[in-house]
Amino acid sequence: MKEYTDGWLAEGMDWTAWVDRVEMAKQSFATLINASSDEIAVLPSVSLAAAAVASALHFTTPRNKIVTTEMDFPSIGHVWLAQQSRGAQIAFVPSENNEIPIEFYDQCVDEQTLIVSMSHVAYYNGLKQDLKQISSLVHDKGARLFVDAYQSAGCVAIDVKEMDVDFLAAGAQKYLLGIPGIAFLYVKKELADELQPSITGWFGRIDPFSFDVKSLDYAEGTRRFDTGTPPMINAYAANAALELMNQIGVNRIESYLNELSNFAISYGQEKGLAIASPLDLKRKAANTAFQCPDASRIELKMRERGVIVSARNDVIRMAPHFYNKKEEVALAIDMLCELKS
Repeated sequence: MKEYTDGWLAEGMDWTAWVDRVEMAKQSFATLINASSDEIAVLPSVSLAAAAVASALHFTTPRNKIVTTEMDFPSIGHVWLAQQSRGAQIAFVPSENNEIPIEFYDQCVDEQTLIVSMSHVAYYNGLKQDLKQISSLVHDKGARLFVDAYQSAGCVAIDVKEMDVDFLAAGAQKYLLGIPGIAFLYVKKELADELQPSITGWFGRIDPFSFDVKSLDYAEGTRRFDTGTPPMINAYAANAALELMNQIGVNRIESYLNELSNFAISYGQEKGLAIASPLDLKRKAANTAFQCPDASRIELKMRERGVIVSARNDVIRMAPHFYNKKEEVALAIDMLCELKS
């Protein structure tokens, strides 16, 4: 970010450097998920990424059904609900004991389904879903798969090719160590050129700097999902963080976070806490959620004492990263127990 502000002071609007940094951030994110940079678009949020994908879909045929889940982040669900005015039918895959059995997808996805939207990792309790298994089921029914990877990118290894994902979006704010205001959208190369998003802007054109107000010429590949001027300073921060993540390696990060998850579960149970997250580490990411009826008040009290956690409805969510230690997780759990009592 200092590099950005220094450039601003020295050069003013240095468009060449700015656009180069956006492209570097795209490449770094592509490396993280095993994609190519021409399969990546930059948008301000995952919500807008989902809306852009929705704007490229048509709901005027019998295949007009959107399937999403009860455990999706509300903002994404709202995007899909808004498509009802365009003719979409909406179905929610139910949850059971804070998880979503694969057979529930099988029951909801049918020959009328156009797209399925799901979270790779649930914001509420860290539930990790099997993307490869779900994508196979979805594709067998002739539908497409949109994945919200906000809670997984940076803490869970993602390979969009091996998992056979059609769309995947992630923001920089969480485990990607960036700042709010920038998100990345992956669209499978074979699919991108078939789509014409109506949510668009000048950076989605073949040549943005032609300044042709009368021509809506879509850029080749996923760049057609770019919209207005990218969030430049956010791209500087995102690229620096992504380069660090790629240097460390997400597989190493995920392995370490599994150790912290195992400790959080066992120590939390030892202290008598009820856990809302899956107990099987194969079904869980870094986030561990502890039942806490007065979660918002407890979050504030812990923050006042220098421990940052998140309240989500009736749980306190602890989400360590590679820079945290078991001792810090133990301290947070001890403090939660003290404040609950």
